Amino acid sequence: AGGVERLTGRQIPVAGGLDITILEPLGVVGVIAPWNFPMPIAAWGTAPALAAGNAVILKPAETTPLTALRLAELALEAGLPEYLFQVLPGAGDVAGAALVEHPGVAKIVFTGSTRVGKQIMAECAGQVKRVTLELGGKSPNIVFADADIEAAAAATPMSFLDNAGQDCCARTRILVQRSVYDRFLGLLTPAIESVVVGDPADEKTQMGPLISKSQLERVRSYVHGGAAAVRGSAPEGAGFWFPPTVLTDTAPDAPAASEEVFGPVAVVLPFDDEADAIRLANATEYGLSGSLWTSDVGRALRVAGAVRAGNLSVNSHSSVRYSTPFGGYKQSGVGRELGPDALTAFTETKNVFISTEGPAQ
Repeated sequence: AGGVERLTGRQIPVAGGLDITILEPLGVVGVIAPWNFPMPIAAWGTAPALAAGNAVILKPAETTPLTALRLAELALEAGLPEYLFQVLPGAGDVAGAALVEHPGVAKIVFTGSTRVGKQIMAECAGQVKRVTLELGGKSPNIVFADADIEAAAAATPMSFLDNAGQDCCARTRILVQRSVYDRFLGLLTPAIESVVVGDPADEKTQMGPLISKSQLERVRSYVHGGAAAVRGSAPEGAGFWFPPTVLTDTAPDAPAASEEVFGPVAVVLPFDDEADAIRLANATEYGLSGSLWTSDVGRALRVAGAVRAGNLSVNSHSSVRYSTPFGGYKQSGVGRELGPDALTAFTETKNVFISTEGPAQ
């Protein structure tokens, strides 16, 4: 809301006249939102697009359409002009594909899997249609020997268990310096075992169930019998429950260590030194987020500069702040959302030169 009145162009000094830039809306923007955070992600795609002067068609995920429909109702109640913001529920390969293919849609904002993001990007290329893509992640949580090991271990569980691990920013690769590996694992074990898994409506609950049977089966496929070094508890009976799980003795290129599980499963991998930590952190096709724990400010800056990821936290696990840019490197996406420049991603820059010199004699 505060950005609307700050969406200004520039005046550029040029010889022989005055040059100004004007930021104009694109037109119609298609926002394709995911199921894992249906309210905030739909909002942070839709709100800046509207604020920049565009119309928006929001396509929610098939499993979570009601949040988007309620958002549209509230927009009408708030006074947004009718039809400026529309919600189009439906299957991705029908409703989503229609938005991507339609020549009247100037830009697609998509949050979801890298596989689908690649398809959307390829389809948009045929029309030179603009895209912002926020895709998968396999984020590292790097713990150096000089860190506060107790604090790092205590913070680790919810860095990959929030939303039952159904989070593209989940720190599912825990990289620990070899000299403190055993100590860290000893502290992590009770922290994982104490996580309260249950009814999301209960205030004591820290982690709820997975969204569907298919997602549960996907997560199970990454954890073979007896492979878990640390396993928490989960309710039995109705619900798509999977316990918090940490795997050790896993090769860095094993599926659980290299693919996005999208569930409450993490692997712990040892490293020897700073260079080894950076190598392991970057040994992935993704680059969305990550954390590093150290008491050395110089190391924090060196490693943050070397890790190929769009969002990094030092001695914490923060990824998304509405006031700062969010997006990924490599196959984690294209473009940035949120932050001071969120509105400009939904504009075209028009340059206008005004001659101040009289006509030639």
